[in-house]
Amino acid sequence: VQLQASGGGLVQAGGSLRLSCAASGSISSINAMGWFRQAPGKQRELVASITRGGSTNYANSVKGRFTISEDNVKNTVYLQMNSLKPEDTAVYYCAAARPSVYQPTRSEDEYDYWGQGTQVTVSS
Repeated sequence: VQLQASGGGLVQAGGSLRLSCAASGSISSINAMGWFRQAPGKQRELVASITRGGSTNYANSVKGRFTISEDNVKNTVYLQMNSLKPEDTAVYYCAAARPSVYQPTRSEDEYDYWGQGTQVTVSS
């Protein structure tokens, strides 16, 4: 499975960005995907995840502001980020959970496939 993330950039606080993650390869084996982020000096954390059945999970810090969605035709997962805050500044990574995982927890250990990061910078 190969993942290609895109859509990061520089935005002012209160603005919006949409990240995309295009998947290719043996994607039929994947049951869940997620977006993680890592800010300087901090551990990587789960931002949002989505299962093949459409069940979603969000970090408390982004609930009501971020939305994860998928386009099964395009094999792409999106992260719509609204009302961005400076504390959302981080490198964002998309990831695909290993095939045995159907309802992923927040643990990045459950994710076997990772895209390259895309930088999101929110200015105050």
